[in-house]
Amino acid sequence: MDNSSHHRVNIFTMTSFSRPRTPAAKCLHLIRLNDLTSRSDLVRATGLSQPTVTRAIAALVDAGYVTERNDLTQSQGRGRPTIPLELAETPVTHAGVSVGTDSTYVALFDLKGRTLRSTDIDLPVSRVSEDDFIQHVMAGLNKLTTSVGRPLATVGVTTSGTVRGDGDVYAPNLGWDGVNIGEQMREQFSVPVEVTSISSAIVGSEMQSTPELDTPSVMALFADDSIACAVSVADGVQPIEVEQGALTTKGLLDIIQKPTVRTLRQAVEDAAEGTRAALDDRARGLGSLVAGLCSDHSPATVVVAGSAFIDDPLSSGPFARTVREGTDCPVDLRLIPSHQDVVRDIARAVALDYVLREPLAVAGK
Repeated sequence: MDNSSHHRVNIFTMTSFSRPRTPAAKCLHLIRLNDLTSRSDLVRATGLSQPTVTRAIAALVDAGYVTERNDLTQSQGRGRPTIPLELAETPVTHAGVSVGTDSTYVALFDLKGRTLRSTDIDLPVSRVSEDDFIQHVMAGLNKLTTSVGRPLATVGVTTSGTVRGDGDVYAPNLGWDGVNIGEQMREQFSVPVEVTSISSAIVGSEMQSTPELDTPSVMALFADDSIACAVSVADGVQPIEVEQGALTTKGLLDIIQKPTVRTLRQAVEDAAEGTRAALDDRARGLGSLVAGLCSDHSPATVVVAGSAFIDDPLSSGPFARTVREGTDCPVDLRLIPSHQDVVRDIARAVALDYVLREPLAVAGK
């Protein structure tokens, strides 16, 4: 396999997962990741002035995102006592949809990121029309929302392939060529709807769960029926389009060309030496891809996910060795260990992205 051809990339305009920019967003980010905090803690952590933090907290309290714990007030001798702050139990929910080739995960989350309800819609996307699929997803989401008894505030959708413009999805493995899943959902639910790629959502999940506002750069590689990459930069997350080819599951199976090997798991279970060699070659190809991107973007951490690693545990060795040998940049490689972890994490990230970036806009303040 010629690995050099997989390094050609295009970077698209960022629309999602930008770092907290407003004082309210910066304060909310830190408050939701701590059990209790104070205004003085937020001044130190954000670098904002005391009056700016005071105004931001007043707005967040008024919007219902933050609660002042007057019962835990601490006296500091002279001056005003310290009133701890904590994340409020908001009366709304945030929906995340993780579109998969054969099964789609739909869940409702609270602002803390806890899962309130979830369901799996077992429906091969490429075997139904785009409208039928979207109708199934909206019906599943309606059912969850009714069961939890709390209104919907935002919806986020994450999918394989490339997301451009206002949410047009180009995903050959899904049979989608410019499908705008967000438009119908906006009309149905009358709330902000955001559509992102899987790799962007993986990076976004890392950023949302890190207490620091200025996190070291993170890159994500998702390797499955499609290949997706994204990297965090100063202003947020940039998706990186990479060539698919033999690195996808279909590309691998086309190389193996055995009637008894029709899935990745069958390839992993196959005892033939040539099949294992093809799997290792794919792992090295993915490693070469990441090494080239590391040289370009110098991330501190690379998070990898997808069936290429989850269903083929032996792939991690040749993949990691190829990355180490192919770049001089010190990089921490980390694997999301299961499919369930991936879909939950990315659904949560895209569900909460808009409210964490623009909390006062979502609250109508």
